Amino acid sequence: MMGTLASYSFSTPNFRLRSGHFDDNFRERVRGFDSYRKKSGSGSCHLCGGRMFSNKREYITFRKNSTKVWCFGENNDRDGVNSNDGSKEVESSEMGGQDSSVATASPEDNGERTAEDSEFGSDNSPASISSKPPTISSLGPAYSNFQVDSFKLLELLGPEKVDPSDIKLIKDKLFGYSTFWVTKEEIFGDLGEGVLFLGNLRGAREDVFAKLQNQLAEITGDKYNLFMVEEPNAEGADPRGGPRVSFGLLRKEVSEPGPTTLWQYVIAMLLFLLTVGSSVELGIASQINRLPPEVVKYFTDPNAVEPPDMQLLFPFVDSALPLAYGILGILLFHELGHFIAAFPKKVKLSIPFFIPNITLGSFGAITQFKSILPDRSTKVDISLAGPFAGAILSFSMFIVGLLLSSNPAATEDLIQVPSMLFQGSLLLGLISRATLGYAAMHAATVSIHPLVIAGWCGLTTTAFNLLPVGSLDGGRAVQGAFGKSALIGFGLTTYAFLGLGVLGGPLSLPWGLYVLICQRAPEKPCLNDVTEVGTWRQAAVMTAIFLVVLTLVPVWDELAEELGIGLVSTF
Repeated sequence: MMGTLASYSFSTPNFRLRSGHFDDNFRERVRGFDSYRKKSGSGSCHLCGGRMFSNKREYITFRKNSTKVWCFGENNDRDGVNSNDGSKEVESSEMGGQDSSVATASPEDNGERTAEDSEFGSDNSPASISSKPPTISSLGPAYSNFQVDSFKLLELLGPEKVDPSDIKLIKDKLFGYSTFWVTKEEIFGDLGEGVLFLGNLRGAREDVFAKLQNQLAEITGDKYNLFMVEEPNAEGADPRGGPRVSFGLLRKEVSEPGPTTLWQYVIAMLLFLLTVGSSVELGIASQINRLPPEVVKYFTDPNAVEPPDMQLLFPFVDSALPLAYGILGILLFHELGHFIAAFPKKVKLSIPFFIPNITLGSFGAITQFKSILPDRSTKVDISLAGPFAGAILSFSMFIVGLLLSSNPAATEDLIQVPSMLFQGSLLLGLISRATLGYAAMHAATVSIHPLVIAGWCGLTTTAFNLLPVGSLDGGRAVQGAFGKSALIGFGLTTYAFLGLGVLGGPLSLPWGLYVLICQRAPEKPCLNDVTEVGTWRQAAVMTAIFLVVLTLVPVWDELAEELGIGLVSTF
């Protein structure tokens, strides 16, 4: 997850503007204050040449009883009543391509229609239509001050944008006929705080990108990050093969994630303690055949209201610890895989935020990228390393637990679980049936070693985290391997399957809500977000998704009865 950026929201009076010569280009200029900066090059007003926004205290507003745009400097009156001290007016016909002159505003202009106004409507308008829409000043000084202060606050709180002088410098010295020929500029970033350079690539994209990155550091120092992304709305592919590319420019403090704060460390520690508690609770619940009847009734009877005496559970804590250790070990091994894969790539990761869950012990952890990823291959490698590490340890526990379950010497360590448990996963149910045999599985309860439960929960949690949606490990891997467009398709399909209960059974709804609340947004683009990851990485991602589906698809009753997985019906 990247740094959070403030969003812009402008609130202005609902003025009705005459549409005469106000073309779309003009409206766009008025809406986007920073387009003035970009086009003027040095903070001067694009319309009249006057200075604007150099000290973040200058604003633009409309003269509503005429068709003029007024630029008011820091010392000018905000509502346009006293405009003799240097403010300028620009006739709107300038926006329509007609010739016009720049004149000095005078007090007599206030409340009077000029000769040019006759083009937009007659003074003899019907009584139901006001010929003079209200100005900001007519709404009251309090509202006017609020409007000005709102503009000022949003300008100060918004993300720092690319300096126009740097844009000119970069276009002159960075791009050229031998690397990338710029033909157009657009906004870039979530809030338009960056610049996207569109044009024609003049060489191998990886070589050009490396050269541009080195030259950017020489020209501007450690001030900006350069992104190579696919050209939006490109009409065709690049003649050299692959998609057409463009280059985005963002300030480093805007594009790079912020450091982990003290409060985040505190929250992470509290969540870890809660996860320890939920893992111990799972270990206690696994001994349901040994628990006191009042405790079993409270956890199994939906009509039970009064909780039992929790002191009755204390004798079972020691026997629950091995299972809790197994769950926590799988979680830590999963996170260790992420960090080991990130270290050689010099990618920083945040402290993991574990998500407690009483059914599986934990839903895994949220681990944020604290560095911009260099390329899509790195995103795939780091995303898959954690689940693969956790899956290897979980599967080892699961297999060893099944072997111990059939060993007479380990009878004292076995616990009784309902055979219906094995119908929760097609893949794990088939493996259990093949290992334990028909007689052991086709019964009301099955005696298994606690390692089976630890491995089962670990594999289920890993499978959930590998679902191709949002910023889950699976979503990151799909985004890196196939692009953001593919992630959207995979994500919609995943949400549909979770909503229908096809994946995950009874856990599909809580998991889907968790993803929607915490992990629905995809990852930010890499610096090189164009170069493909290779066939074998794509094959690894698709294999992982296939195993995820087999793990999370439950066994329906007819198939379970035919395969002997659980006692579905008795006669």
